[in-house]
Parts: sequence; C-alpha cells; structure tokens
Amino acid sequence: MLKKVLTVIGAMAVLSAAHSQDSTKGTTTMTYSVDAYTRYDFSGKANNYTSFTNSINSFELGMASVRADHSFGKVAATVDLGFGRRAEEFSYNDGNGAGAVSASGATIHANGFNTLAAIKQAYVSYQATSKVKFTIGKWATHVGWELLDAYANRNYSMSYGFSEGPFFHTGAKADITLGAKSGLMVGVANATDFSTDTTGNKFAIAQFFTGTKDDKVKGYLNFQGGSNKFGEKITQLDLVLNFVLSSKWGFNFDGTNQSIKYRGVTKNWSSFAGYLNYDPSSKIGWTLREEYFSDKDGAKVANAENIMATTLSANIHLANLTLIPELRLDNAKNSIFADKDGAAAKSATSFILAATYKF
Repeated sequence: MLKKVLTVIGAMAVLSAAHSQDSTKGTTTMTYSVDAYTRYDFSGKANNYTSFTNSINSFELGMASVRADHSFGKVAATVDLGFGRRAEEFSYNDGNGAGAVSASGATIHANGFNTLAAIKQAYVSYQATSKVKFTIGKWATHVGWELLDAYANRNYSMSYGFSEGPFFHTGAKADITLGAKSGLMVGVANATDFSTDTTGNKFAIAQFFTGTKDDKVKGYLNFQGGSNKFGEKITQLDLVLNFVLSSKWGFNFDGTNQSIKYRGVTKNWSSFAGYLNYDPSSKIGWTLREEYFSDKDGAKVANAENIMATTLSANIHLANLTLIPELRLDNAKNSIFADKDGAAAKSATSFILAATYKF
C-alpha cells in the first residue's frame, strides 16, 4: 500500500513540474502536508467525543496529504488525497469503516470502496462568467470554521461543532459574485458525508458571505437541509464571523444549530465557539477556544446536555514546521467522562503535543 501511495505522489510531483514549465498546459500548484501528535489524558481514560484525537498515551500519525490544483483558462480542477486515520474518519462512510449511525441507533457499514476513503476532495470547475462559477465533485463543507487539514487550524483538537458535521458534500454548486466583498453559493448534493448515494435523496446547500472594505470584518451565513437514506430530515444553520482586532489580535466565532426530525420526533444539537487569537511575533501565536455544546435530546452524544470545552493552544513556527502544545478542559453537566478509577465524572483534562508540516 505504501509503495502505491509513494508512486501516486511521485507521479503527481513529476506532472506538476512538467505543467509548471509549459504555460500552454495551464498552471499546476502542488501542496503537501503531514501531521502527528501524542495525547495524554490525566485520567488515563479515552474521554474524547471529538474527531481525530481518539487515542491516549500513544504517538499517532494524523494524515499525510497531497493536493494538486490545476487551471487552464476558464476550467480548473482539484485533486486532494489524504492517507491515515484522520482521512478515514473524515470519509467515514467510505472504505471499510463503521459508517454512519441511523436515526434508530443502528450502525450502517461503510460502502467498501476503499479508494474513496483517500479522496478528501476531487472536483472540476468552470468559470462561466466573471461573476458565476460552476463546480461538480466532492469538496469539504462550507459549514463551520474549522478545517480537516491540521495545518489550517490553530487548535489541534477539534470542536464538538466540527465533529458533529457536516464534513463534506458531493454534488454540484454555483458560486455567484454579488459585489466586491459579497457572494452567494447555492447547490445540490448527496446526503451529507456520502460520496455515493443511490437513494435519490438530495440536500440543498447555500452560503451568503460579505465583509467590510478593509477585510477586518467578515461574515458567512451557511445552510444545509434535506433527507438522508435513514429517513432523517436534517436542517442546519451556521454563522461564522471573523474580526481582525489589531496586527496581533483576532477573534473568530462559529455558531451552529442542527435539527434532526425522524418519525415525528425532532432532536436538536447546537454549538457556539469563540476563538481568541494572539500573535506577539511571527514565531509564536496563541489561541484560546471556548465552546458551549448542547445535545440535551441525545441527537449525537448521549447525555451531553451542556458541555463547556476550554482549549488553549500555542503555535510555535519553525519555518514550515509548527509545533502545537495544547491543554484542554471539558466540563459537562452530566457525568459522561471517566476518572482514573473508571468512575463517572463530569470533567476531563487532556494534553496534546502535535506537529504539522506544510510544503
């Protein structure tokens, strides 16, 4: 398997070099990244309900990625491949994973298409006019603030809001420019997080964004809604706000609410997260994430009526390498965690040391 992966990466690198030297074939940009981490829970238990850090007292590889972006005239294409547990958790309905959980609580096995689990994104676009672009394929969701690639986040562990989705969409969309700083995206896709879906059920997706002339304030209003193969009707609204407070300070906000209706019963979960960023120099930065997560209906996490999660992360930059030491404290209204003796507990504390490299 490793030999095949290296062959794919090598071939893409050779093609990139060839294309970049021949302007008649368009322009290709290659991006590579890798991340790794170790997580220590002070109780010695897993105590984790969020994505990508489901381990304790172990050195873990997150994901190795290779991405190619090519454009020629009005046409563009992106192929974004990921290898490792992080990529497999992202495409959990593909390959041989456990797959999604239905509204009745039954686990549905993944589709068995192993190669699909390695495709984070793959899409083609056509710039029809200066204001309208059409895209078809699979892409990371527009909903939320955090991203799959570890190097793109300032916290290494993920929020509850990100972890409960959506992760990606497979379908077609149109991006429409409304003004210098405003735009609209509308589209139709398979049910959330399904690369393939033969049921015929589709989701509507949309985003409106705008910002100030100086880009110091930006806002994104996001939507997804539709029915999946389990008979669940899902509606989600999400608001992301970005503020540049000064050359050293910034603040981001992500608030989301998802409603799931199944056989006449409606369940809701919500997340509200604030990210305070401080960069005293180009070598180091700090991010304090404070998140409130509520799932009193048990739509996603049983007994997670109220959780306050505080995460403090440092970003130490050494050229392309970023080291992320991180301390996280989760406090819940109910006893959903475990202490060192295995007894039920309302809080959990963990430490992560992670490294990301982009080139």
